[in-house]
Amino acid sequence: MLVELAVVEQRYQAVREVLDGASVTVVARRFGVARQTVHVWLRRYAADGGLANLADRSSRPCSCPHQMPAPVEARIVALRLAHPVWGPVRILWQLEREQVEPLPGRSAVYRALLRHDLVAGVKRKRRRSDYRRWERGRAMELWQMDIVGRIFLAAGTELHAVTGLDDHSRYCVSAKLVLRATARPVCDALAAAMRTYGVPEGILTDNGKVFTARFGLGPGPVLFDRVCTENGMRHLLTAPRSPTTTGKIERFHKTMRAEWVRPNDHRFGTIAEAQASLDAWVAEYNTARPHQSLGGRPPAERFVLAARRLAAVTGDGGGDSNEEVAKRSMPAKARRPAGVSRWVDQAGMISLAGFTYRVGPTFAGEHVEVVVTGGLVEILHAGVLVATHVQRLTDDQRDRLASPRPRAPVQQRVREPTVGLIVTRKADGDGTICFAGTPYRAGRAWARASIDVAIVAGSVQLSVDDKVIRVHPIRHDRSRELGAFANPKGRPRRRNAAS
Repeated sequence: MLVELAVVEQRYQAVREVLDGASVTVVARRFGVARQTVHVWLRRYAADGGLANLADRSSRPCSCPHQMPAPVEARIVALRLAHPVWGPVRILWQLEREQVEPLPGRSAVYRALLRHDLVAGVKRKRRRSDYRRWERGRAMELWQMDIVGRIFLAAGTELHAVTGLDDHSRYCVSAKLVLRATARPVCDALAAAMRTYGVPEGILTDNGKVFTARFGLGPGPVLFDRVCTENGMRHLLTAPRSPTTTGKIERFHKTMRAEWVRPNDHRFGTIAEAQASLDAWVAEYNTARPHQSLGGRPPAERFVLAARRLAAVTGDGGGDSNEEVAKRSMPAKARRPAGVSRWVDQAGMISLAGFTYRVGPTFAGEHVEVVVTGGLVEILHAGVLVATHVQRLTDDQRDRLASPRPRAPVQQRVREPTVGLIVTRKADGDGTICFAGTPYRAGRAWARASIDVAIVAGSVQLSVDDKVIRVHPIRHDRSRELGAFANPKGRPRRRNAAS
């Protein structure tokens, strides 16, 4: 008759056999376990000498040094309950602002919210690498505008918000509530934003009938297009059914709906009360609320008002004068002394007075202005402050500052290009030319311009109007230079056979 032994009895039998002189290897093979397991049983049995030590134990460690402390997790839960729309990144920013120690990571905050059922553990629909992100290089270069609805007053009246966002800084330039999003209210909201902040270089919208006559029945242009034309702005349109092109303003709508629309749904009695509350929320969004795409900084720190010469034109002759708009829109920081010009090298650095200062690889090949004031080196790109460094001086320079002496001005001149075999190439929209099958960057200032290319002393020299603008080390295949010089004006463009 077979008798089934319990797990503890089998382990005790194995221990007794070893204690009676049997080999650990033989016992482990007969019981179907590893030799290390038999040694573990022996140590447990010898610890207290009882069968209880041979029972199954939890493999959980007694302590976890990297586990989140309970007070930190409690603070995370409290922040989420107080602000239901805050995600892990926003909560982590608040913990860092409160100087919580030790500061957890973003994934640790997410797992803490998941443990308390404060977020839904759903899989991301698309990977981050699948998204193509783009951004204008400076403020006031492009605005994104759109209309969002489903905003209700206490009586059930639906309102629409005409929203505008600066593409570079995510600064909200317009959030105007209107009863009907027709041509005149939308253009009035645009004109009010231009009177306050200046006239941007371009505006990006979708293909709504209030913005364009592209898919409308009328011949056009609509009032919005006329306002853009009269103010010298370029009106850009998205492709049909492409909401991701205006993704920044769409994401702003999501934030606005979560943080302002839903908490104030059917709350206000008049449109004036709702507008006052929305203006307060927009002010907090621009100046205090951290933005994830800006490294946790509010949009106001990145938004620099460009001094524009144009006044807002509403289509009926109204608007302030050019001088009043420029005087009101120019901030105090924009009134800086004149600086010097520098080109940013491929490593994102510039040279000034024998020292190098970092600008960033994003501005490689770009033209920047350097202003030295109050012991600080301020670097501006297209009028926008992009970097600030403490001025570095040599011993001789410090002595000259201590006892300044008048110095004669030095007359600088642009270096003449080296004489040699020269070919001409036309730069693309990014300021890049192609020579011998290899791209060489001249800078956005020379976009669509004809640039002379020459090989000088092992380098590629780019010049315009007999003035050198850039010098690059040779990166192309030298065997292809013969074909490049054989086409001094570039490869001929293909002509339409029908013409």
